[in-house]
Amino acid sequence: MKPRQSNFWRVFSTPTVIALFSAAGLFSALLGDGVWDALSWVGLGIPAVLALRGLLQRR
Repeated sequence: MKPRQSNFWRVFSTPTVIALFSAAGLFSALLGDGVWDALSWVGLGIPAVLALRGLLQRR
């Protein structure tokens, strides 16, 4: 019998990436203005785009 492979990273890879982008965006928003604001927009925009894409693919 073949040993069962772990599905841990297959299940949690996308939520982990989304959480890292969100945390980076929130942290950069706290650091300052200018470039930090742009980084926060990117860091918080990527999870929003991924969520919207996921919602639209289901329909």
